[in-house]
Amino acid sequence: MSLYGASTEYVLHSLLWLVDNPEPVSSLDLAELQNIPAAFVAKLLPRLEKAGLLAASEGMKGGYTLARPASEISVLTVVDAVEGEKSLFNCQEIRGRCALFAQQPPQWATQGVCGIHAVMLRAEQAMRRELAQTSLADLVQSVRDKAPPPFFGEAHSWFDERIQTRRTSKVRQRRRSGTP
Repeated sequence: MSLYGASTEYVLHSLLWLVDNPEPVSSLDLAELQNIPAAFVAKLLPRLEKAGLLAASEGMKGGYTLARPASEISVLTVVDAVEGEKSLFNCQEIRGRCALFAQQPPQWATQGVCGIHAVMLRAEQAMRRELAQTSLADLVQSVRDKAPPPFFGEAHSWFDERIQTRRTSKVRQRRRSGTP
């Protein structure tokens, strides 16, 4: 079982494409570029809009843009917007169920935070600190460090071509229907 699943991964990958893209990008284009389910992406991005991380615009050239600079959006903020604030560990208080206690655990056995729960809480705090310290700008920089320079220009051209295709398709649809 994973704590964060495909939703978080899809959203974070999608947001990376919005960082330096001045034009709104549709959820369909984000999904198709990455070969991920379009319906899934379309369902997730409104959560980020509601959290104030994305701005949406409608129309032929509509889509999503970052609502604030990438350096001001932490991975933790994105994760919490997508997944909600999940707890890493759900203690079942097993320590009080020992057969030797005959269903009446002594106070020493159940007093305070369970040692296992305590270590899980520390791990969760460490993970949340790391996610809070990492911004979208940091993630984009790690991709830039890895990818060859032409890659980003090719990606921007791909998005521009998609916008042109949508515009041309809309014009053709209107002409066929007789709408100006």
